[in-house]
Amino acid sequence: MKWHFMATMATLGMTTFGAAMAATQGAADAAEIKVLSTNGVKAIIEELAPQFEKATGHKLVVTFGVTTALQKDIEAGAPFDVTVLVASATDDLIKQGKAKGPSAMIAKSGAGVAVKAGAPKPDIGTAEAFKRALLAAKSVAYTTQGASGQYFMTVLERLGIAAEIRAKAKTQPGGAVAELVARGEAEIAVQQISELLPIRGTDYVGPFPPELQNYTAFTAALGPSPKDAAADRAFIDFLTAPSAVSVIKAKGMEPG
Repeated sequence: MKWHFMATMATLGMTTFGAAMAATQGAADAAEIKVLSTNGVKAIIEELAPQFEKATGHKLVVTFGVTTALQKDIEAGAPFDVTVLVASATDDLIKQGKAKGPSAMIAKSGAGVAVKAGAPKPDIGTAEAFKRALLAAKSVAYTTQGASGQYFMTVLERLGIAAEIRAKAKTQPGGAVAELVARGEAEIAVQQISELLPIRGTDYVGPFPPELQNYTAFTAALGPSPKDAAADRAFIDFLTAPSAVSVIKAKGMEPG
C-alpha cells in the first residue's frame, strides 16, 4: 500500500515485528491513522511508516512540524490519533487531557553541527574549541522554535557569545536548517543530529562537546478519543520494537 504522507510546518512497546501484525489481525478494515509528529523524528518515521503499512494494512497520514507549534494545535483541538513530540510536550498534553497516556519513549537525540559538503570541518571537540568555531564562522544557522535551537541559545549564553552569534545568525522557526548550509546561505548549521544527517550537500561535523551536550527525548501518545485504539497503539508499539532499533541508530539517534 502506498504511504500517504504530508510534510507541513504546523501552525494550525510492541516487542517484535510479528507482534505488530498480531495486534491488528482482528481488525475488519484497515485503519487510517492520523499522526502529528515533531521534525526531530521525521527521518525515523519516514523509513518505518511504509514498513508498518505493509505489515498491517493500515494507512498513515503524517504531518510533521515543530513541537511547540504542534502542541499549540493539539491544545486548540486539532484532531489526531497518535502524536510524537518532545517528551515534556507529550507530558503536558497528557496532563491536560489532550492526549492519552501512558506515553512511550521512542528515541533520544543529541545536538550536532554540519557544514557544506567539502568544506573544512572545524574542531568542536571541547567547549573552547566549539566557541572558537562559532566565532570564526561567517554565519550560523539554527531554529528559533525547535528544541535544539532553544537549547543552543542557552549554550551561547553559557559561552558568553550570544550577542555575537545572534548578529550573524540565519534562523527559521523549524525545519532542516542544514538546507541553508547546503544552499550556501549559512556556514554552520546547529540542530538535532537526526535532522542534520539526511540533508544532501552537507557534511556532518560531529556532536556538541560532552560538557555542552543535551539529549532531547521524544515520546508518543494516543489521541484523547481514539477511533481505533488497537491500530493506533500498534503503530506506537512498532516504533518501539526491537526491529526499529537499527533504523533509529542509523538516523543518528538512540533508542528509548
